[in-house]
Amino acid sequence: MLVLEKIADFRRERARREGTCGFVPTMGYLHEGHLALVRRAAAENDHVVVSIFVNPTQFGQNEDFGGYPRDLARDLEMLHAFPNLIVFTPTVEEIYPHGFQSYVQVEEVSQGLEGERRPTHFRGVATVVAKLFNIVQPQRAYFGQKDAQQLAVIRQMVRDLAFPLEVIGVPTVRESDGLALSSRNSYLTPEQRAAAPVLYRALCAARDRYTDGERDAEVLRAAMRAVLAAEPLAAVDYVSAADAETLRECEGAVSGAVLLSMAVRIGRARLIDNLSVGVD
Repeated sequence: MLVLEKIADFRRERARREGTCGFVPTMGYLHEGHLALVRRAAAENDHVVVSIFVNPTQFGQNEDFGGYPRDLARDLEMLHAFPNLIVFTPTVEEIYPHGFQSYVQVEEVSQGLEGERRPTHFRGVATVVAKLFNIVQPQRAYFGQKDAQQLAVIRQMVRDLAFPLEVIGVPTVRESDGLALSSRNSYLTPEQRAAAPVLYRALCAARDRYTDGERDAEVLRAAMRAVLAAEPLAAVDYVSAADAETLRECEGAVSGAVLLSMAVRIGRARLIDNLSVGVD
């Protein structure tokens, strides 16, 4: 495993490596969900790059950039077992040097859901991912399906800007009680952790209604809200039943693939999760 901080050093090393490159961009504080991405990348490529960078431009005012969990030594220990691995750990100044003024904005698919609540978030995500793609030059890039809108934004950007790479979504990794793995789960107290699986139960309730034949979008949303309402520690930000491709909110009878998703605050943690239904 090789750890590099400077873009110039990384590019020199990347040029030496022949064969296909799989790329896993992360903000660190790694968990089993991240490792699933790395394992997939290692299985499908000759070598793998993992970036660890807490990106300030995707955090809005009063969000948790300053308190976001960081532990580089722990992350590197978790990655140590992977062969042919480069870990790219740039500083904020390396990615956004003095005078930086170029940003990437993906339009329609970034507007609803998280984009509505966090209006600058996906501009920051698209910008840093585009820059990392340019630095790393991977053939394949791996993202978790837990961040479904992020995955959609990145795929749209790659199509629109003709990046020569494949974007691969990897299924959400969950705890045994259904809680989706997230670095922000570390914010939860024991009581809050016990409450957190309510997100998955709410999604499953809507999925079960869909499986039983329900197609009214508002009924599916109501099924999620009912489960969340029974948990006193859960403060709902939004629940959604949206077209899985456009991410526009469904009205009336749904058809085709539907993304069921939500954002819920439990204590200081804002948790997101999703399931897809109607997928062939």
